[in-house]
Amino acid sequence: MATHDEPTGSSLSDLDLRVRALETVLTQKNYVTSEALDAIVEAHETRIGPHIGARAVARAWVSADYREALLADATTAVAEFADDGHVGELLTAVENTPEVHNVVVCTLCSCYPWDVLGLPPTWYKSFAYRSRTVKQPRAVLAEFGLQLEPNVEVRVWDSTAETRYLVVPMRPAGTEDFDEAQLAALVDRDSMIGVRVPTPPCGPS
Repeated sequence: MATHDEPTGSSLSDLDLRVRALETVLTQKNYVTSEALDAIVEAHETRIGPHIGARAVARAWVSADYREALLADATTAVAEFADDGHVGELLTAVENTPEVHNVVVCTLCSCYPWDVLGLPPTWYKSFAYRSRTVKQPRAVLAEFGLQLEPNVEVRVWDSTAETRYLVVPMRPAGTEDFDEAQLAALVDRDSMIGVRVPTPPCGPS
């Protein structure tokens, strides 16, 4: 399955390309002003988005109490990292362990916690990912470069309009001296979906 590959041939990120395309269509048809679109983009970049999920994961790595709170009620736990406290509605956190690896998919459409993980990647919405992740999760993860040991159980969580998921990945080895901000910088969107795992800046441990 090649649909998860990042776009090539352009210095713009996937987000940049999608935002520019959307802005062009909407403004040319006079559906919305450039100023309104700028406000939406600014909100996703600064007030909501993957930095909220990353901060929640990092806090869970350093605080056992917060980890328990996140797993018990993710919606309430992540709210403290949002400017207005209104993020993560219907959110459930699932934790990776040495014995269990979690991965998230939405088989029916593309339900996804935008306000906690940012804009969904194109591959997440593709038919190939939605259909194959349930039936062949190990093969799909391998295509993302994630090879799991045979004894690790893979649990696939199917997002719906009533429940969205946040994967809490395992803390990378060699980060014992990292502070919370440094840890959050290691956590990206893909690791919170479960298709990759965080690694320290020096590379895989």
